[in-house]
Amino acid sequence: MDFSDLGKMKEMMEQARQMQAQMERKLSETVVEVSSGGGMVAVRMNGRKEVLRLKIDPAAIGSESSDLELLEDLITAAVNEAGRRVDETIKANMAGMMGGLNLPGLT
Repeated sequence: MDFSDLGKMKEMMEQARQMQAQMERKLSETVVEVSSGGGMVAVRMNGRKEVLRLKIDPAAIGSESSDLELLEDLITAAVNEAGRRVDETIKANMAGMMGGLNLPGLT
């Protein structure tokens, strides 16, 4: 290994650090919104999987205990779907970013 190889390695490490910082920014900016129960429950989540907003249609709230169980199921489904969408978005963003980094086996 000569000094030119060390320079290339240092350059690649700097590229990786820049990409990580860019990905952190994208995670903060990425927002998905999903609903369940035909829109009765909606969840907005960021790329860090933090729930930003939970919206419940008043029609989803009833006086029966079965209504409460249904509402709990709808919330669970919406939050889980939001998490899956965040994962898909992150995966797509990472694939695009990694294409710009010339690392063997990652492009």
